[in-house]
Amino acid sequence: MRIVFSRKGFDSSAGGVPSPIIGGRPISLPIPASACSVTSYGDLGLGDLVEDVTRRKLHRGSLCHDDPLFADGHCWFGQCGAAQGHLANHGVGPGDTFVFFGLFGDRETGERHHRIFAYLRVEWAGSPGAVERHLGWREPRRPHPHFIGDWDRNNTIYFGSGQAATLASPRLRLTVAGGPLNVWAVPPWLRQRGLTYHRDPKHWLPGDRLLSARRGQEFICDIGRARTPREWLEQTIAEIEAE
Repeated sequence: MRIVFSRKGFDSSAGGVPSPIIGGRPISLPIPASACSVTSYGDLGLGDLVEDVTRRKLHRGSLCHDDPLFADGHCWFGQCGAAQGHLANHGVGPGDTFVFFGLFGDRETGERHHRIFAYLRVEWAGSPGAVERHLGWREPRRPHPHFIGDWDRNNTIYFGSGQAATLASPRLRLTVAGGPLNVWAVPPWLRQRGLTYHRDPKHWLPGDRLLSARRGQEFICDIGRARTPREWLEQTIAEIEAE
């Protein structure tokens, strides 16, 4: 079994600002889209918010990359290009779990940090045409961007149960208290099992700290049948699902 730490949502380059935490709720803002989308921020009920946080650099009519897409306890996630090649090379597929993280900012304090905000337990994966033919396939409520327009030949859809957090639980925070942003507090088993993009020992700091890579979308940890990582995953999912 593999756990994939998957970077998604606004950041300093895509969107230009962190996603906000409002009233204790993390709201991951999907990145802007210039093509392969028919969904605007206004369609998602995020029009006022995106205009506010970007100071109208983006507006309610701006198209966005609505991915991962969550609805009715399910998640649809698309990947392609080099990032999908990385997932494929490490055998990511049914039975594995994506843990989505992103850059968030507390609107009251202005403090920025990385946090986990959602998950996807992969049940099926394949090309858009292949997953649509699966007996358990469910159509998403909105058009998914990886079904629209032209993508790389390895364009892949991952589908399964999933949910986004409605509470900014301290247990879902990755960045250590007080920062810096890219230094994470991680469970001891992560260093033991290894994480792609973090093979160099310089990433692993004393006290169960990780200097997380600034580049890369998909960080993969193969946990095999190990019990402790599975327990961590279940606890993390429970925190995401908490109301």
